[in-house]
Amino acid sequence: MIILFLNCGSSSVKYSVYDWDQKKSLCAGAVERIGIEGSFISQDRNGYPTFELKRNCKDHKDAINLVIETLTDKEHGVIENINVISAVGHRIVHGGKFAKSVIVDDKVVEELRNIADLAPLHNPAHIMGIEAARALLPNVTHVCVMDTAFHQTMPASSYMYALPRKWYTDYQIRRYGFHGSSVLYTSRRAAVLLGKNVDEVNSIVCHIGAGASVTAVKNGQCLDTSMGLTPLEGLVMGTRSGDIDPSICFHMMKKLNMSADEMYTILNKKSGMYALTGDRFADQRDVRKGAANGDELCKLALDVECYRVKKYIGAYMAALGRLDCIVFTAGVGERATNIREMILKGLENFGIMLDEERNNAADTNKAECCISADNSKVKIFVIPTDEEIVGVQDIVALLAGTYDVYTKFRYIFQEKDYRNKLRDAAFIEEVKKRPFLLKAAVNLPEQLKQELKN
Repeated sequence: MIILFLNCGSSSVKYSVYDWDQKKSLCAGAVERIGIEGSFISQDRNGYPTFELKRNCKDHKDAINLVIETLTDKEHGVIENINVISAVGHRIVHGGKFAKSVIVDDKVVEELRNIADLAPLHNPAHIMGIEAARALLPNVTHVCVMDTAFHQTMPASSYMYALPRKWYTDYQIRRYGFHGSSVLYTSRRAAVLLGKNVDEVNSIVCHIGAGASVTAVKNGQCLDTSMGLTPLEGLVMGTRSGDIDPSICFHMMKKLNMSADEMYTILNKKSGMYALTGDRFADQRDVRKGAANGDELCKLALDVECYRVKKYIGAYMAALGRLDCIVFTAGVGERATNIREMILKGLENFGIMLDEERNNAADTNKAECCISADNSKVKIFVIPTDEEIVGVQDIVALLAGTYDVYTKFRYIFQEKDYRNKLRDAAFIEEVKKRPFLLKAAVNLPEQLKQELKN
């Protein structure tokens, strides 16, 4: 069974192709600059050089058509023809009150339109992608995978805002949360690493990238999460402010005669790390480089970011009552050794003990790692996220009629012997270059460990 997975932005279409029978990803790519001069497609396929092609795409239909052409190309493609595609998955950033993935029909599209203003930077583009893909592939099942679905188990005490009741009843103003597929995957992998059932584990998942969130998972279900109605709330991010006093907005709108749209742009695209570094760096790699070279604003930006994460960890520890593990994932969480150290420093009295050597060894996204000390009461894991496999299995189960809300559904990656073969192969190559990476890696078969040591 071949699954085409799409993630449509306002001027881009990211895609991947997954072979369910072989349990492996065939390729991943993106069409960039849709509707802008200089559109191009870039595709990565395991074992082959990156393929790039420039072609103007005036809209999402053009872009998805280019994706299909590339996937079926005799030289660069991965499938014989579009007829082998069993389903198309669509990642939806804001699924509103959808509690699970759903097969697309006109009613689903209409509901996404109704909540489009809750995620104006994302959902309108998703809808354009769905319509374009349905037009090009009308005989294929299309499925929406909701990034907010995992968080629908939050109690009202977590998701309600202290705002006029009619705002909730008439306009659906509440906390929704995001990065749901990532949290679902990593929290369940953490349970496997702990050797426990999912419903026995309390975890805090720190998904830290350009967008960032912290989620409290109690007995395998979302208890609370830092992002809110939109992805703006919570942590300091690349260009998003995260939590602020709302009065600042009204004060500065008056001072600068600023419109609501202008303020929205500032909070989402001109704040965060970018603002803290003096309107210079939104990418944390640049911020870390600046800090290492003595840039005081870059140092401050990292201090503010890490302190905010630490505060959420502390709050969620209190909310959970008992904490089994902390998980770091996503681009920064998986690769930034010093960021993990800054976040966890000072939490030793709570039984959170970082092993410096293991933490330094976990600087690759190619393997699951344990970076806590042996005497740490709370385990600390670095787990590479895999949102694709969550969506793919949802789609496969929907087609088979076996799917249900995540609290009643078991994923293949919850099995003890689940392996990501492509990631294992990449990790082996990493270890050959840097043997010290083995110090932190967990869940590796003994035979593989011995082979790598030899």
